[in-house]
Amino acid sequence: MVKETGFYDTLGVKPCATPDELKRAYRKLALKYHPDKNPTEGEKFKQISQAYEVLSDAKKREVYDRGGEKAIKEGGTGGSGGSFASPMDIFDLFFGGTRMHRERKGKNIVHQITVTLEDLYNGATRKLAVQKNAICEKCQGHGCRKGATQMCMSCQGTGVQIRVQQLVLGLVHQMSTVCQACQGQGQRINPKDRCKCCGGRKIIRQKKVLDVHIDKGMKDGQKIVFHGEGDQDPGLEPGDIIFVLDQREHHQFKRRSQDLIMSMELQLVEALCGFKKPVKTLDNRTLIITSHPGELIKPGDTKCVLNEGMPTYRRPYEKGRLIIHFSILFPQANFLPENKLKELERYFPEKTDAEQSESMDEDLYIYADLEDFDPQTRRRHRRHQYHFVDDDEHESTGGVQCQTS
Repeated sequence: MVKETGFYDTLGVKPCATPDELKRAYRKLALKYHPDKNPTEGEKFKQISQAYEVLSDAKKREVYDRGGEKAIKEGGTGGSGGSFASPMDIFDLFFGGTRMHRERKGKNIVHQITVTLEDLYNGATRKLAVQKNAICEKCQGHGCRKGATQMCMSCQGTGVQIRVQQLVLGLVHQMSTVCQACQGQGQRINPKDRCKCCGGRKIIRQKKVLDVHIDKGMKDGQKIVFHGEGDQDPGLEPGDIIFVLDQREHHQFKRRSQDLIMSMELQLVEALCGFKKPVKTLDNRTLIITSHPGELIKPGDTKCVLNEGMPTYRRPYEKGRLIIHFSILFPQANFLPENKLKELERYFPEKTDAEQSESMDEDLYIYADLEDFDPQTRRRHRRHQYHFVDDDEHESTGGVQCQTS
C-alpha cells in the first residue's frame, strides 16, 4: 500500500505500474510538454521529469511508496545517488544523449510517430517535414559582414555575467547567468552591420522533408535516429533528429516480444467435435485454424501456431508465435429435449449420482435446485422447495421459509 500517489498521478499510471509502463508514460508526456514544443509548460515538464526520476529508480520508488515525497526530500534514498541536475538531463538520457554531449552539438529534435501494428509487421515509409535551425548561408554563421563584430562590454566577451548575493552572517552567494546583452555570444553586432537574411541571429529556420523507414519487427518506443540532421549552431556539430515510434492498440492482436496474442471463442460443439476458423493476418493472408474431431479444446486452453508471430527486427524471416486463448460458449438451457439428452449422455463418461456414492451414508438427503445468481437479491427472503427422501424412498415435499444472508 503506497502512502501517496502524487508522482504516479503526474505520469498518469497506477501505483502497480511496471517499469515499461512508466517508460511509455514518461515518453509521451515528455514529448508533449517539452519546452521546445510548449514554452509555457516548463513547470509541467519539470514535474513529469521529477516523478519519473524517482519512480524509475527501484530504491527511490520503494522509499516514496513508504513515506511519500517527504521521505524523498529528506534524503531517504538509501545512498542510491544518481540525482539529475535538471529535467533536461533526464530527457537527454532517456532519448539518447547527455548534457556534455549537447554542449558539443546542436540541439536534438525529437518527434513522435504514431504507427499501427501492421506498420511494424510489414514495414512502412513515412515522409515527414520538420522545422530546424540551419546556419545562415549568406553570412556563413557570422551574423554580419566579416570583421564587424565587437566584444560585448557587459560580460567582457565571456558570454556570462557573475552576480553576487549577500547572505546572512557575512556569507555571499555567487551565481553565473547568461549575459542578456549578447545572449551568451560574447560579441555584439552593430545594428547597421547585421545580416539582412538572419537579422544577426546567425541561424535561420529551415524546413526539411525526411523519408522515415520503419523496418519490419520494430517495437513500440523504438527510436529512429537521423544523425546530423538536427539543429545547427555556429561552432557546434549539428544535432540529431530522433523519431520515437508510438504503436496504436490493435483491435484483434496484442504483441508480447515477438509473439502475437489473440482470443478465440468456440461453440461447445466446435470444442468437442473440431472446427475450422479463419484468422486474417497482419499481411492480409488468411490462416485456417483447425482442430480435428476428438481433439478436445477446454475452456481456458492456450494453443499456438509457430512462425506466425511478429518478424524479428533485422531478421524478418524469423517470426514468433501466434498464441490463441480459447473460451467456450455453452448452449442455452433446454437446448435439447429430455430424450435427446439421455441419448447424448451415453457418449460421455459415466456420472456419479449421490445414491451411488459410498461416502454418503446419511439417512436423509436434501435435494436443492439451482437458480440464477443475482447479487441484488442477496438479502431478500426467498421461498425454496426442498424434496426429502427417507429410507423407504417415499418422497415428501415441503415449503420451507429460508433467509439467505
